Amino acid sequence: MSYEFTIIVPVYNEEDNLDRVEKEFLDYIKIASKKTKILFVNDGSKDQSQVIIERICSNNNDFDFISFKENRGLSAAITAGFQNTETELVGYIDSDLQTDPKDFNLLLEHIVEFDLVTGVRANRKDSFVKNMSSTIANGIRRSFTHDGMDDTGCPLKVIKTDFAKKIPMFKGLHRFLPAMILLQEGKIKQIPVKHFPRIAGEAKFGVWNRLLGPLMDCFAYLWMKKKYINYEIEKKG
Repeated sequence: MSYEFTIIVPVYNEEDNLDRVEKEFLDYIKIASKKTKILFVNDGSKDQSQVIIERICSNNNDFDFISFKENRGLSAAITAGFQNTETELVGYIDSDLQTDPKDFNLLLEHIVEFDLVTGVRANRKDSFVKNMSSTIANGIRRSFTHDGMDDTGCPLKVIKTDFAKKIPMFKGLHRFLPAMILLQEGKIKQIPVKHFPRIAGEAKFGVWNRLLGPLMDCFAYLWMKKKYINYEIEKKG
């Protein structure tokens, strides 16, 4: 049976999390509702992440990786994952495992009738400052995009690959995935998922990234929305 679903796992200096990532995904693959493969995207890590990734992939046929020469950011890692996906469906989860891979099955239940299904982190286990800054940032972004999404920063998503590959690459992309699907006249849905505290490693985004960055990206999105080209070929000779 060929693979149906690729899960992208961006990695940047997550050496303390990767053994747990391997275990959690081995458990998920056994109960996944779609035949699943895992694609690590190493975003120029400076620690031993690449060594661990290569060991995991050599020991497990369902795991693969690509590695950046240098750090390019989360949006670049996600985009590279999209462009290197060959399955009909593609997903994304952070390597800190604050969300549960098993919840992919909840999202996959709805992907037939929708083009993107995203998680909404229920009962978030982050600090007050992190939760508040994310709430404010989501409100700002929602006022620009009108996508109706409550938690676009949730690192648990499933997308039809044809739609994912048409998303233009830009920094801040990961905050606008639902809005970019709407630009393609696709359908989106959000589903509550579990959320856990970070056990190891360090968060890569601070208050500055969560507030000023999204505001600047919103103006870039408005420009892109105005200029976006969308078409569907009806016939070919």
